[in-house]
Amino acid sequence: MSSSRRSLLRGAAAHGAAFLLAAPALAQGDPGRYPDPAVEILDPSFGRYRLVLAAVERLATGFRWSEGPAWFGDQRCLIWSDIPNNRLMRWHEPTGLVDVFREPSNNSNGNTRDRQGRLITCEHLTRRVTRTEPDGRITVIADRFDGKPLNSPNDVVVRSDGSIWFTDPPFGVLGFYEGERAEPELPTHIYRVDPGSGQVTVATAEINRPNGLAFSPDERTLYVVEAAATPRVIRAFDVAGDGRLTNNRIFFQCRDGETPDGFRVDVDGNLWCGWGMGTPELDGVRVINKDGASIGHIHLPERCANVAFGGRHRNRLFMTASKSLYSLYVNTQGTPYG
Repeated sequence: MSSSRRSLLRGAAAHGAAFLLAAPALAQGDPGRYPDPAVEILDPSFGRYRLVLAAVERLATGFRWSEGPAWFGDQRCLIWSDIPNNRLMRWHEPTGLVDVFREPSNNSNGNTRDRQGRLITCEHLTRRVTRTEPDGRITVIADRFDGKPLNSPNDVVVRSDGSIWFTDPPFGVLGFYEGERAEPELPTHIYRVDPGSGQVTVATAEINRPNGLAFSPDERTLYVVEAAATPRVIRAFDVAGDGRLTNNRIFFQCRDGETPDGFRVDVDGNLWCGWGMGTPELDGVRVINKDGASIGHIHLPERCANVAFGGRHRNRLFMTASKSLYSLYVNTQGTPYG
């Protein structure tokens, strides 16, 4: 392991004892048998993705609002945000220990990795998108547009050309729980950061309060949650070679109580979406195929905000759900850098 990798993931002193579960716990109470009834098949096509000898596990608990998971395969760890507690957390796969990676985190929200393996983070408090360099320094990628401060960057993805795409709804400036109250000065856009010049441009101004976003496996489609719609919708755009977004359309229309948040895409083009907020029966992860049909649901005892694929083969789904971190092995793989 290089010294730069060690530096990148060197967090604060370990605090694992406060968060560690002595052993992985099944989320719904031990069902006593496989397959786990928490993994529901809504369409027969989902059967191929369910592993009959795998169950939902609660890896850690004791947080306030878990968000933005990002997998670091070279370190065998997951980093995610505990937004109201103003810290980035880290779960270690070899030991199951949890510690604080960074505190304060400026009320970090969404996280991902760039093509050089560096951590990219959306920060509510400072209203910016940052990159953690291999030596631990923080580089500001974007904090203003047209001379005005961003609202509160929410979720972020990196395309294979190195461009960084992020959403900028106002949630972090609406109160003091996930940031600090302030008047928004910009519309709620999706932004693109050019990989060469670093110039920030508006990718689209057509979505009111954009939230989670992800690319299709071939990167020709960008999916994004429109949080201001009631009920919410997941929209899709065609992505041109120069990064322009066209053909704005509804990909999935939610029903009352269905609240998608963050999501990731697997190699077959299925969307694995954090879900919930309505009745408890909706809490968990909804799986939507590339044709926009619901095919599966992973039931959790808490609303799920976001997911990430990880593990050695990117076949372990990590779910940041309210106060806890969960995982489930599945019979597919997440897209690289998804």
